[in-house]
Amino acid sequence: MLDAKDLRFFSVVAASPSLAAAARALDVTPPAVSQRLAQMEARIGLHLVERGRGSLTLTAAGDALAQRAKRVLDEIEAINEEIFAHRNRISGPLHVIAPFGFGRVHVAPVLSKLVQDQPDVSLNLILSDAPYREIASSSWDLLIHVGRLRDSSHIQRKLATNRRLLCASPAYLEKWGTPAHPKDLSAHRCGVIREDLADVTMWNFSDAGGSEQSIRIRPNFASNDGEVVKSWALDHLGIVQRSEWNVAREIANGQLVQVLPDFRLPNADIVALLSPRTLRTARVDHALKLLVDAYASKPWSGAAVGED
Repeated sequence: MLDAKDLRFFSVVAASPSLAAAARALDVTPPAVSQRLAQMEARIGLHLVERGRGSLTLTAAGDALAQRAKRVLDEIEAINEEIFAHRNRISGPLHVIAPFGFGRVHVAPVLSKLVQDQPDVSLNLILSDAPYREIASSSWDLLIHVGRLRDSSHIQRKLATNRRLLCASPAYLEKWGTPAHPKDLSAHRCGVIREDLADVTMWNFSDAGGSEQSIRIRPNFASNDGEVVKSWALDHLGIVQRSEWNVAREIANGQLVQVLPDFRLPNADIVALLSPRTLRTARVDHALKLLVDAYASKPWSGAAVGED
C-alpha cells in the first residue's frame, strides 16, 4: 500500500539523475534513499529502479508509477490551492531557478517578501550560472532568465527591459583613449564572459538610424564569472560588455563610464519562463506579480545610463 508521502518521495527519485542527487533534493543520505526505495519495492512486490552503474533508470513499473504519482500529487496540490483560495491565502511549494548574480541581488529579496506575506508557501530558490540548463534536471515553477533565449517552447513573461552596455574605468579611458565608433574597439583591450556556447567575441551594434554592424573583438581577458569580469574593468583592465542591472550603480557613481553611448547592443531582457505544470497556480501568479511590480521602476537604473 502506498500513501501520498511515498508518492512524493518516489516523484523526487524519478526526477533525479541519480540516487545521490535524489538524496540531496530530499536532504537525506544516499543510504536512506536506497533503504526507503527498497522498502517501497518490497511492499508492492515490484522493482521500480534498475540497479546498476550510471544514471538512474526506471523500470516499466517505475515509469508508470512516476507518471501516475505526478497526476495524483498535482490533484492534491490543486485541492489544497482551492481550499486556501477560499481562505484568501496562498500555499504550496514554489521552486524558482535564477542566475547567480541577478538572483542573489534582485530575485531573492522579492521572494522573501512573498513568503513574509504568504507564510504557507514553501520556497526553494536555485541559483545557477546556466539557469536554462537546470530545466531538465529540476522540478521548477518559475525560471528567471537574463538575455536572449535561442529557442524555448515554454511560456515566457517579460519582467523588465535590460540593456547591455559597454563600459570601462575612467583610468583606462584616460590611458587608452575613448572609442568614438565600434570599429575603434580593435585598438582597445576588451574582456568577455564565456558562457554556454555563445560567440562572445562578436559584438553587434545598431546606431540611432537603425544601421547595424558587427565587430569581432580579440579578448585580452575572459572569465566564466560576470562579477570577475566587472571587477577587472574596475581594476582598469579594459572595456567590457555588461548588463545595465549589473553596472548602473558603478556608472552612476563614476567608477565606470559608459562607452559608445550612441550605439546600442542587443537587449538582454529579464524574462520569466513558466512551467506548464503550475503556470496557473495562485502562488505562481502571485510571484509573477511581485516580480513585475518590483522591476517596473528598474530599481538598478542609474541616472547616468539614460532611458530606454
